[in-house]
Amino acid sequence: MTISTFKIANKLITGDGATSELRNETARLGITKPLIVTDHIIQQTGMLDQIQKNLEGLTVGVFLGVKPEPEFYVVEECRQMFHEGDHDGLIAIGGGSAIDTAKAVSAYAKYEGALTDLVGTDRVEEKGYPLIVIPTTAGTGSEVTNISILSDKKEQVKKGVVSDYLLPDVAIVSPEMTLTMPAGVTAASGIDALVHAIEAYISVHASPITDALAIGAMKMIAVNLPKAYANPNNVEAREQMATASLMAGMAFGNAGVGAVHALAYPLGGRFNIPHGVSNALLLPYVMEWNKIACLERFRDVAAALGEKVDDATDNEAAEKAIKAMSRLCKAVRIPDGLKELGIKESDLDGMAEDASKIDRLLKNNPRLLHKADILEIYQAAYKGGESHALEK
Repeated sequence: MTISTFKIANKLITGDGATSELRNETARLGITKPLIVTDHIIQQTGMLDQIQKNLEGLTVGVFLGVKPEPEFYVVEECRQMFHEGDHDGLIAIGGGSAIDTAKAVSAYAKYEGALTDLVGTDRVEEKGYPLIVIPTTAGTGSEVTNISILSDKKEQVKKGVVSDYLLPDVAIVSPEMTLTMPAGVTAASGIDALVHAIEAYISVHASPITDALAIGAMKMIAVNLPKAYANPNNVEAREQMATASLMAGMAFGNAGVGAVHALAYPLGGRFNIPHGVSNALLLPYVMEWNKIACLERFRDVAAALGEKVDDATDNEAAEKAIKAMSRLCKAVRIPDGLKELGIKESDLDGMAEDASKIDRLLKNNPRLLHKADILEIYQAAYKGGESHALEK
């Protein structure tokens, strides 16, 4: 066993009604003037009012400017409000966009230079302001990871601020916060969590701890995502999905993700396609590419997804894993091909060029990829259901 480290949020609070602990946590962290970081949709659902009731007696500010796939200017605007309101802590309520924005502001609010200085790994020099995160989607795992992903529209790519100082002080994971998720968001975020689990399991940096979390998350998602998608008010399925997303986040936050995420980044950076949709669409095609490098691991994935593999060869079991993944995506109506998303075939070469530069993620992948390989995967994904084959 090689040496590995394991990092998560400083404190996890989970279970139905867990948000009732928010006031105790702000007191413990010495937060008296929190800035809530969220968006107008969360406000419209009434969840913001619910959270604010738990903060009576504090001077609370609200930043509603979070956007999907947040750009650098969103962090700048939030930081300005943080300083103008003389706030002393942050509470993120929402999906990965809100949590990533708050993570970046927590660090950036103590930094006097440019936000772009913090892009990269370990460029944040000190712990930021106290941060509590409350996810409203079951997918990103951002509540337990040390990275904030931001969109650079000028360069049409996504960039990461990566530092252990970005790990939240508290993550409150409560299933009632996910009940208002639309079916499409439930599907995309749920498959996103499954991508996190699978990529963590086949990562070259996987460990016995991340393996256990990843396999556990896969089993829970395979059973509960269809239920949560079919009936948004199924609280038990929502709770299972929230827990599975958390477990997948802990797995990939330590083992890393690979080619699926690297290939998904240009879809968000160039075409504003939601991260979860990008990951979900690309996963079967990248799995096909990767299987030759980790057949035994794909056997485990197949079993976790409910496939019978006792009498199957490793190659047959790997094929079952890919087909099971494709069926699940189809069941929750994930688009089948890049063509469905309005991407042109002429765009693929530029996308492959962008993805080939994301070494931070590609180095975690079990099989080496060059630009030509990435282009081939994109071409298969462009055709969609016409071809899942990338045999080599």
